[in-house]
Amino acid sequence: MLPPEIRSILEEMRAERIRGASYLARRGAEAYIKLAELLSGEELREALKEMREEIPAVNRTMASLHNLARFIPITDNPDLVRSKAEEFIRLSEEAKREIGNIGSELIDENEVIITHSFSSAVLEIFKAAKKKGKHFKVILTESAPDYEGLVLARELEALEIPFEVITDAQIGIFAKKATLAFVGADNVTRDGAVINKAGTYLLALACHDNGVPFYVAAESFKLHPELNSEEVEIVERPYARQGYRVRNYLFDITPWKYVRGIVTELGILVPPKEI
Repeated sequence: MLPPEIRSILEEMRAERIRGASYLARRGAEAYIKLAELLSGEELREALKEMREEIPAVNRTMASLHNLARFIPITDNPDLVRSKAEEFIRLSEEAKREIGNIGSELIDENEVIITHSFSSAVLEIFKAAKKKGKHFKVILTESAPDYEGLVLARELEALEIPFEVITDAQIGIFAKKATLAFVGADNVTRDGAVINKAGTYLLALACHDNGVPFYVAAESFKLHPELNSEEVEIVERPYARQGYRVRNYLFDITPWKYVRGIVTELGILVPPKEI
């Protein structure tokens, strides 16, 4: 039985709507640190077995949670659990910084970049490009129904990076005005498909049709070691408007053939041969 403090963190993770797979993986690592403070010995070992199931179950689409649960060993030693969880957080922070450095090199002067949803890795690329003195503009979708794009808009505004917000339905129109596309990922499967916020596939298609290079930014812990795209469980969240049920799958699947490259801390991978 997991302690109430851990159950509370898991519930908070399930309720999160905006910040995505990187944030949830970090929050999950923090749950392990808290668990190591509360338990030891056989109680800790049994709790870790339960966490091996509970952490991925927060959102089974997200490879980061699957990989986090397997990064933490089943042990009765709280110091080992704490050190591994802290290592995961440190590696994830280092990965994001390196992705920013690598991805920013793809941005040329006066680039017009289109993106969808909110990705902390993509934001890191924009921050790094701004720091290097590059001038560029971002086109971003509002990303209904949770409007993650507006969170990105506020971040860009604070960084003084020019941007404009569009409705999701205008992806096809504005892809023609872009010169480059960046999106994040919640999962990159063994066959190179990208699982991300629903609408990503439509952006990839629009970019393909208009000759716009389409890149994905993802830490290596978002690469799923076991699943192919057809095996990924795509979550649908209940949603209604004006009394009508509205279908609301959270993610869609973008086949590798539309992806120019996946920017990771290990370099730019070309799917699926380098996944």
